[in-house]
Amino acid sequence: MAIDPIELTRQLVNIHSTTYHEHDAGVFLHEYLEQQGWAVERMSVAKPAAGTPGAEGGGERFNVYAQMAGVMPELVFSTHMDTVPPFFGCTEDDENLYGRGTCDAKGIIAAQVAAADRLRAEGAKIGLLFVVGEERDSAGAKVANQNPRGSRFLINGEPTDNRLALASKGCLRVEIFADGKMAHSAYPELGQSAIDKLVAALADISKLELPVVEGIGESTLNVGLISGGRAPNVIADKAEAHLLIRLVGPSEETKAAIIEAVAGRARVEFSLELPFVRMRQVGKLPTMVAKFTTDIPSLTAWGEPFLLGPGSIHVAHTPFEKLSKKELLEAVAMYVELARELLAS
Repeated sequence: MAIDPIELTRQLVNIHSTTYHEHDAGVFLHEYLEQQGWAVERMSVAKPAAGTPGAEGGGERFNVYAQMAGVMPELVFSTHMDTVPPFFGCTEDDENLYGRGTCDAKGIIAAQVAAADRLRAEGAKIGLLFVVGEERDSAGAKVANQNPRGSRFLINGEPTDNRLALASKGCLRVEIFADGKMAHSAYPELGQSAIDKLVAALADISKLELPVVEGIGESTLNVGLISGGRAPNVIADKAEAHLLIRLVGPSEETKAAIIEAVAGRARVEFSLELPFVRMRQVGKLPTMVAKFTTDIPSLTAWGEPFLLGPGSIHVAHTPFEKLSKKELLEAVAMYVELARELLAS
């Protein structure tokens, strides 16, 4: 009996699996794929450190890997089980499915499972890899990369509007910590404001001309978090900011520019880096450039990467997340088409 990707998406979206809470989705997929005749295994992923925000109450973490029994895959479909918070279940109308994870990336899981089922029936050597932690630190992908299965090709799924990505931007997480000296705000000359240092450093960072690559686009910078100080009548002794830069090439130039702009007024730490990735066109599939980052840089041992998936990144991570049923069904056919072309090469 053919797999219904719309029904499978409904079932997956109704399972709470925000990052660090992927256990139930993993159990469901393990059991579902076994029922479909796949040989399934769990790749254990360490729990986050105690006190990690959002991790309270999370259960066992593991990736789900499936292959044909006794057959090493030539091509593996992969995406992630975790979603961003908050969880909200699946609703629908005639055209769309709504709910957390519909496009990022549970509809993609369903499309990949349906495509793999068709390809398996044709005798293709196919595998499936569904990982945890993509929305935070690619923890599951990093574990999987230590346990490759010899595949020549990796088709990763993210919302690309069913267009094959020719590149995906990298990301650089920057943390800036400023120190000062507390004093009564009536006597600022007796203290030293960490907030003033931080604000001045951020102002200079905002003026930087970050790299631009023709055909790919520009680097983008977002100041996502700022905190510091004690009270309005106290000179701040601590302040910090957390930035995310989308990379369009190597990070060295950007790192050096950030350090120079801060100019010793604060401490700079680069806490996460995922590189910019170029990919190739295949056949007549429509193409795009992904301005976001994926697990692909952490899955280098799984074969030549490709990026394709239904849904729009513009509604991912929003209260309005949705996926067109028509686009979901089209994605199954596109995954089959791409896999056939790659395996014939």
